[in-house]
Amino acid sequence: MDTVDPTRAFVKNVKRIIVKVGTAVVTRGDGRLALGRLGSLCEQLKDINSQGYEVILVTSGAVGLGRQRLRYRRLANSSFADLQNPQNDFDGKACAAVGQSSLMALYDAMFSQLDVTSSQLLVTDSVFRDEAFRKQLSETVKSLLKLRVIPIFNENDAVSTRKAPYEDSSGIFWDNDSLAGLLALELKADLLVLLSDVEGLYSGPPTDPKSKLIRTYVKEKHHGEITFGDKSRVGRGGMTAKVNAAVCAAYGGIPVVITSGYANDNIIKVLQGERIGTVFHQDAHLWTLVKEECARDLAVAARECSRKLRALNSLDRRQILLDVADALEANESDILAENEADIAAAQEAGYDGALIARLALKPGKISALAKSMRQLADMEEPIGQVLQKTEVADGLVLEKVTCPLGVLLVVFESRPDALVQIASLAIQSRNGLLLKGGKEAKRSNAILHKVITKAIPDTVGGKLIGLVTSRDDIPDLLKLDDVIDLVIPRGSNKLVSQIKESTKIPVLGHADGICHVYIDKSANLEMAKRIVHDAKTDYPAACNAMETLLVHQDLFNNGQLNEIITQLRESGVTLYGGPHAAVLLNLSETSTLHHEYSSMACTVEIVDDVHDAVDHIHVYGSGHTECIVTEDDEVAEYFLSQVDSAAVFHNASTRFCDGARFGLGAEVGISTSRIHARGPVGVEGLLTTRWTLRGKGQIVDGDNGVEYTHKNLLKSS
Repeated sequence: MDTVDPTRAFVKNVKRIIVKVGTAVVTRGDGRLALGRLGSLCEQLKDINSQGYEVILVTSGAVGLGRQRLRYRRLANSSFADLQNPQNDFDGKACAAVGQSSLMALYDAMFSQLDVTSSQLLVTDSVFRDEAFRKQLSETVKSLLKLRVIPIFNENDAVSTRKAPYEDSSGIFWDNDSLAGLLALELKADLLVLLSDVEGLYSGPPTDPKSKLIRTYVKEKHHGEITFGDKSRVGRGGMTAKVNAAVCAAYGGIPVVITSGYANDNIIKVLQGERIGTVFHQDAHLWTLVKEECARDLAVAARECSRKLRALNSLDRRQILLDVADALEANESDILAENEADIAAAQEAGYDGALIARLALKPGKISALAKSMRQLADMEEPIGQVLQKTEVADGLVLEKVTCPLGVLLVVFESRPDALVQIASLAIQSRNGLLLKGGKEAKRSNAILHKVITKAIPDTVGGKLIGLVTSRDDIPDLLKLDDVIDLVIPRGSNKLVSQIKESTKIPVLGHADGICHVYIDKSANLEMAKRIVHDAKTDYPAACNAMETLLVHQDLFNNGQLNEIITQLRESGVTLYGGPHAAVLLNLSETSTLHHEYSSMACTVEIVDDVHDAVDHIHVYGSGHTECIVTEDDEVAEYFLSQVDSAAVFHNASTRFCDGARFGLGAEVGISTSRIHARGPVGVEGLLTTRWTLRGKGQIVDGDNGVEYTHKNLLKSS
């Protein structure tokens, strides 16, 4: 997620940049200047100017600003009778003449505050026919840029001889968009940025919910397929003019990006290579990342298929799960072959042992996954369960029923078996699903996805489960809060944190799996040794493996702790000490007590008692899974009630924190959130509720004549 999009790689060669800002960006809907946006624009241009970029600005807004000033003057000098008989609007050329000086004065004032010098260059269409003018223009701009001055261009509308510039195609340029495109070619710019009042170029009018943002414009693909909306609310052109200018410049060798001028830092983001707006490039048709199916297409298709799945009865939905389970077993040899290829590639690339352990599909894993899927198929129908049934009034019955969330996006690392579990839960809960696995498991994920989707009947459609293959699609997916309902990240702390910071979509999951086992002074020592050994060594790469062992002070004093330490070392576990244990046990001190090893290593710390253990967990834990080993029921109950984690165990290994072991059939992940779902998340965590009301023609009518009973019908039945 932190790599530069290959389609924006050209930005690393940019030195001279032209930025065109439209009237819709410079002014607000009521015609007033958008001072905040102008200020942000000037600050961005100052920043990139100081970084060594050669910056040229093409700006609209003079006509709008002049019209506002003239209207104010007329209002200030009008009598009441004049106001009763409004006059016609002002001549556009007069507005341009009045507004131009005000616009430049504003830019000059803003740039001066930023210690930047700007200059004005007013041009008309006709002067570009003069070869000597073109040469002189280039020399002037070159001199200004050498002095770090920002040239500001504008078409001189006050003396323009064309009656309808936005309709006339006989000139060299027709508006400030085409002027910007012409200047990009004439002044040999490296990049042209056209700032608009929308995020970029859409397949249709941006206000149409069916329109989608086009990230990369491909002339061979998009020309003639785009439906443009109305022209600019205030300027001459609008998106049609911008696209024409962008195509002209791009196919003349100058990359172009159309993006929103409403954001505070979009110019900076463009130069950093971020995938914002729409890029135009003469080589766009050669880029392999330009796909027929974009992120939105995948999400919309998953939603449509999920609605078809919802229409099936329980038996038909159950049969899909059984068919998928059979298909997995039938294709086991192909799946394992692809998995072995992934493992070999990971080993050759030098990945660590913990990742390779998560990557491997061990013997019997496919059969276990198929068995789990069949168990899931035999579980009670989760959709349409009546959770609450109330008689609101006589003959008016309200029900609260379970229903699917909609579309899930699950981003996971390493473990290809997670793909199968998540897919089975999506089918059972009748949600659409988008999956993005780690690149280290791309072969395994691809074959598993192919096997599963091929087993889904055409009446539902294989696009119920979409496989996202490029990491570069994730930022786009995370913006689809109108299509995707829940994001579930399964992976490193870095992955989870990045996703949470990059989306408005609700995120379910956990960043860390720092699980504790606390051995109390009353513990059965043999039981404690078995639990600790299992919690650490059964599957050390799992998020429910023990990462910190807390031991009561008395067990150190009486020497029993030595037996536990010896057993862990004999099993190959590397031990690190907390501040107390490092000194008392002569261990290397850990750099932090909040650490997830995900390997054959753990932290050991000595605590005073159960209260000290609970305090330690609250400070250094991650809210995942904690265990107490004790024969004292009172101490156990204190631990169980006071530890604020998603799962808390008494005399049982933390490795039991698992959806399948809990009887959920499978899990989409483990959540440490406190809203919606917590702990292992199975089918129930992928559902929401809705209300259905059945009546006999009742109306509210101010509650006149309505006698509310609010009778609990579930309880009475």
